[in-house]
Amino acid sequence: MDSVNLAALTENAARLGMRIQETLHEHTRDLSIARGGASLFDMPDDKNIGRQLEFGSDRERLEAMKRLIALTSKGRNMSNYFPQVVKNVASQDLEIRKLVYIYLLRYAEHEPDLALLSINAFQKDLTDPSPLIRAMALRVLSGIKVPMIAHIVVLAIKKCAADLSPHVRKAAALAIPKAHRLDSSQQPTLITIIQSLLQDHSALSIGSAVVAFESVCPTRLDLLHQQYRRLCRMLVDVDEWGQVNLLNLLLRYARTMLPKPTITRDAGSEAEELDKDLQLLQSSAEPLFQSRNPAVVLAVVRVFYYTGSPSSLCKVVNPLLRIQLNSNETERVVLPYISAVAFEYPHLFSPHYARFLICTNDPRQVKRDKIKILLKLCTSENHQALLREFIDYADDPDDLVVGDAIHAVGQCAQRVPTCARQCISALLAMIKNTITSNAIVVLKLLVQNQLHESSLDRGLRSQDPLKIITQLAHRIDDIKHPRARACVIWLTGQYCPSGAGTVIDGIADWAPDVLRKAAKSFIAEKSVVKMQIVTLAAKLFVLCPTDHTLELLCRYVFSLGKYDLSYEVRDRTRMLTSLLSSVLPSIDGAQPETSIGEGVVLRREQVKKVLFEGKAGTADNTALSGHDYLIGTLSLVIGKDMHSDTFLPEWLEAGIDPALRDNKDTSTPPAPRSISSLSASRPAGTTGTTPVVLTPSDSTPTHNAREAWRDLDRFYASDNEQSESESTDEHGHESGKENEDSNSDEDDGDDDGEESGSKGGDEAEEWNSSQEADSLIHEHHQEVYNTGARTV
Repeated sequence: MDSVNLAALTENAARLGMRIQETLHEHTRDLSIARGGASLFDMPDDKNIGRQLEFGSDRERLEAMKRLIALTSKGRNMSNYFPQVVKNVASQDLEIRKLVYIYLLRYAEHEPDLALLSINAFQKDLTDPSPLIRAMALRVLSGIKVPMIAHIVVLAIKKCAADLSPHVRKAAALAIPKAHRLDSSQQPTLITIIQSLLQDHSALSIGSAVVAFESVCPTRLDLLHQQYRRLCRMLVDVDEWGQVNLLNLLLRYARTMLPKPTITRDAGSEAEELDKDLQLLQSSAEPLFQSRNPAVVLAVVRVFYYTGSPSSLCKVVNPLLRIQLNSNETERVVLPYISAVAFEYPHLFSPHYARFLICTNDPRQVKRDKIKILLKLCTSENHQALLREFIDYADDPDDLVVGDAIHAVGQCAQRVPTCARQCISALLAMIKNTITSNAIVVLKLLVQNQLHESSLDRGLRSQDPLKIITQLAHRIDDIKHPRARACVIWLTGQYCPSGAGTVIDGIADWAPDVLRKAAKSFIAEKSVVKMQIVTLAAKLFVLCPTDHTLELLCRYVFSLGKYDLSYEVRDRTRMLTSLLSSVLPSIDGAQPETSIGEGVVLRREQVKKVLFEGKAGTADNTALSGHDYLIGTLSLVIGKDMHSDTFLPEWLEAGIDPALRDNKDTSTPPAPRSISSLSASRPAGTTGTTPVVLTPSDSTPTHNAREAWRDLDRFYASDNEQSESESTDEHGHESGKENEDSNSDEDDGDDDGEESGSKGGDEAEEWNSSQEADSLIHEHHQEVYNTGARTV
């Protein structure tokens, strides 16, 4: 008996546990989905999604749609559930409908026939009381990429563009580019809709209208004439990304339609003249410097850079420095902007050069941009600090950063000549530690400059550059980089002439040895090095054509170059042998009179002048080139041409007529009018009452009497006096009226009509008096209110 009770108790406990587990699972299923949706991605494929979508409850359908969207986001093709999803397009649950809209946007293009079945539901949703439903319906309807419904989409956009909700109008503006891509023949209708959206007074939809304008009709700037000033004033109220688009559009309009700013100089002073509409754009955009969105700040910087005067560019410094510290990504984009501005106006950022010092964890491109900026900010006051920074940057592990730093050292020597000796010493120290091709290339330029400056005085000052060349020539075996070896060989040939006391007359002792070492490795050299070796051989031979050993060495080099695989080396060898044919006729196997076309033969002095005073070599400074791209383009950030960039139009010198931008919405508002004047000018309403015209009578006070009423006490006192006078003279008035009635009776012969007319006249006169009293009271209140407003 006890065993039976124990078995029953165990069975009941097991059933209770299973029931509790099912209940907990049922109640926590929604919680697990709302907790982040991670379980949706971890669930295995469920074969019951279609059944839940067709026959399940709203909660099951919602769960099925969530799992369907989750599987779609994982890259799974879930288009086979399209028929079941379309059936839920008219669901009463808002969450289900949102997910259905997302699914349809993804797969409507793959199932155009089934997508057409849901168009009626979307058109019905366009009249839904909820603005959210109307906006979502238009978004999905315009997202169905089926060309045959283009006309329906345009009609829906036209309807939603006149919606009372700005959220729906924003959705209509965003749907215009989709409709234009769907059917470009609808462009005239879409332009009309865009024109109406640009006149919208709600800032919520203006940004989207600008996007539609740029997509459909970017050249129709004439549509902005009457809206320009209003759009400028609405800048601060537009959403952040709408501000970016609107600023770019207003900048294009200003450059195309407004006159160019002019600067007049009189007696050492400068006067700047800016158009009023251009000043309006700048004053409206200036508050956006405080925006938290870096894109907005950069758009305002672009406006000031391309429309403002040089004196107003100082306003862009602090905003750029502020957003530079937002994040590493923002700094990567902001630095090219700063570099572009500093290229034209370095004095703006010179006091802030410490903000651009390189940090160890900076990315490569950020380091290179900072070196460019620091070089542009180098002046006679801060060159010592910047030169120390550049020397330290030469120890960076990145070769590109090292190259930029070494080039910056050379540029410092050119910008500030007083530190040239210090720069040369630093470069020589770099060569002693690690052989760097960039250092040798920069040394080549500095040596040329030093020798050119001291060409008139061959004293002690000119010995240092020659010593540098001597050191480089002795280390030719250690220099492996092709460009660096070519620079050393060129320096050797260019500055090898020397005075007496040398082994070979007129040639430094180290020059022939450089040619000997180069000739041994000629075959393994690059083309750029081979051309310099051939040139060195020609220069040494023309300096001393009587030395037999040098002649044999030159013939050997020329024979190697004559049969080289590179056509550039062969052409250089052929040109030099023809040039030297007068000095050594048998060097190329041709006769002297035919060596250089038409029998022209150059003498030895002429050949020497061609070789030594011809084309001078220059250092490669492409890494530190100037600003070549427009501000606000992707090319400026990337550093190379991008085909998607838009170009800024040139200034229109005179500008168009400013009267075209006049608009009643932007004109000065009229003075406030009283209710009495409004009621007198108001047309007949829908209630069937005719407008009442207030006509003066004997009992109506004149305008001068109204002016005497300055407060309510006087007005009511005068009103009481008027009522007493009316009561005392009532019998006289009635008798007068009876006489008038009798006279009119004799004329018309209708007593009843006259009695009714007299009663109607009395009632109209009383009504006119009361109306005029009300108007007077309102005028008094209005005057008191205006007086108080002026006092405040």
